[in-house]
Amino acid sequence: MTLSSTARRAVAASTLALLAAAPALAQSGDLREVRFGTNWVAQAEHGGYYQAVADGTYEACGLSVEIVPGGPQANNRMLLPVGRIDFYMGGNMIQAFSAIQEEIPTLVVAASFQKEPQILMSHPGVHDTFESLKNSQSIYVGREGQATFYQWLVTEYGFTEEQVKPYTFNPAPFIADTDAVQQGYLTSEPLAVEREAGFTPNVFLLADFGFDTYSTTIETRRELVEQEPEVVQCFVDGSAIGWYNYLYGDNAAANEMIKADNPEMTDDQIAYSIEKMKEYGIVDSGDALELGIGAMTDARMESFFGKMVEAGLFPADLDYEQSYTLDFVNKGVGLELRPAQ
Repeated sequence: MTLSSTARRAVAASTLALLAAAPALAQSGDLREVRFGTNWVAQAEHGGYYQAVADGTYEACGLSVEIVPGGPQANNRMLLPVGRIDFYMGGNMIQAFSAIQEEIPTLVVAASFQKEPQILMSHPGVHDTFESLKNSQSIYVGREGQATFYQWLVTEYGFTEEQVKPYTFNPAPFIADTDAVQQGYLTSEPLAVEREAGFTPNVFLLADFGFDTYSTTIETRRELVEQEPEVVQCFVDGSAIGWYNYLYGDNAAANEMIKADNPEMTDDQIAYSIEKMKEYGIVDSGDALELGIGAMTDARMESFFGKMVEAGLFPADLDYEQSYTLDFVNKGVGLELRPAQ
């Protein structure tokens, strides 16, 4: 697939940045093969990684990356500790904190999303403010959501368990009941409601109301960090550059790869997802504006852990700082690829 002249310039800039960041691996000559497992089927929310494969960004510093899509029949998380994959796309920091509890030897080395795309949505004209959501008598939340972010809503905002109804990933009950509230993902459920019901729901991004976890994390094994830090650095830097080029450059080749891995994916869905990721600053906002995509800070980690302790998810004495490292991020890699504001 031929890249445009703009895309070629972006790739050239990426290559120079990556060669500077990880010279030892790049100069060894042979590509180090690594496998990266995602946590769901291929979609635009994985676009930066596909971009880095499609335009040769990973190869620029010495990696041959195979993306292993997740899905309902896959459990890539289990493949990481046993060495079947080298990197894994985590959901949020709750999973990483749990790994410390369970003594699983994995480590978060970057956070591709500054905001988790988890939302609540409501019917326009009924519950139009975040505070009013807790007045609904029907809040559709899945089992995992009930055990995680909903516990935070209870302690932080006064939601109650009695309001919860099981969400089965079918929007029909929400559409039929104007009083209802439903969980969702910023880049998918609102579009599904628009298509099926013909109205645009109110969208409340939990990250904008204090649920300040990092999301779409890059996890790896502790032994890889200790034994091959140059491999980890190349993958983290390549992913950051991939995200800049995917969001702001020519992403056509990456999107073709996504559709090849997930034939049910449509161009409309991809375009909608990219639009919402940009609009809400899912990838490129907050600390990433100065530190680069993938940024993480101790302050954010401490804040989120404290909220999860308050919500009853973890004991206060859990050594949560063992769940991540800042050694590979906050170096401004790829910042020059962001368009001038």
